[in-house]
Amino acid sequence: MTDGARARRREQTRRTLLRESRRLFASRGYGAVGLAEIVDAAAVTKGALYHHFDSKTDLFRAILEQVQQEVAQKVAATAQAHDDPWEQLTAGCRAFLAASSDPDVQQIMLIDAPAVLGWAEWRAMDESASAHHLAEALSTLIAQGTIAPQPVEPLTHLLSGAMNEAALWLATATDPNALAATWAALSQMLEALRHR
Repeated sequence: MTDGARARRREQTRRTLLRESRRLFASRGYGAVGLAEIVDAAAVTKGALYHHFDSKTDLFRAILEQVQQEVAQKVAATAQAHDDPWEQLTAGCRAFLAASSDPDVQQIMLIDAPAVLGWAEWRAMDESASAHHLAEALSTLIAQGTIAPQPVEPLTHLLSGAMNEAALWLATATDPNALAATWAALSQMLEALRHR
């Protein structure tokens, strides 16, 4: 087998492990899934799993990175579909809440991630995945006078925290109108930021 074929095979094994683990974690939760079940679903050995990931937690971290990147891409694409910076901000915030209401995203990103990785690591990963987009949007709006001049960093953390808390609440909400109600509340908060 050539080096290129080996590399392709290793990458295929890694993709299969990620896909099957993600499916299992999303449907049943991290704690209910064992390594034996993961390697069976992926049709690989435990040795193959440990070749790619140091532990079940390491595997979960890679899945969380995928999920966070997918959510960030959806938010960015939705925001960029608008020309007006204010509409970009509001559309992006709404897209984040909508993406966070997906049951698979909720289970991995909002329910399991803080418990498995700890609040500090989860928060740092969330910040690296999406907070810079929010900070850029807020900086633009402050520079053009849509939002009153103020320090961007605390405003970014406040707004990001509000949206994360709303998403965490949505992950356990049973009301079918929870997403609409959450967006109504968040849109009022955002409107309060607008400089009159």
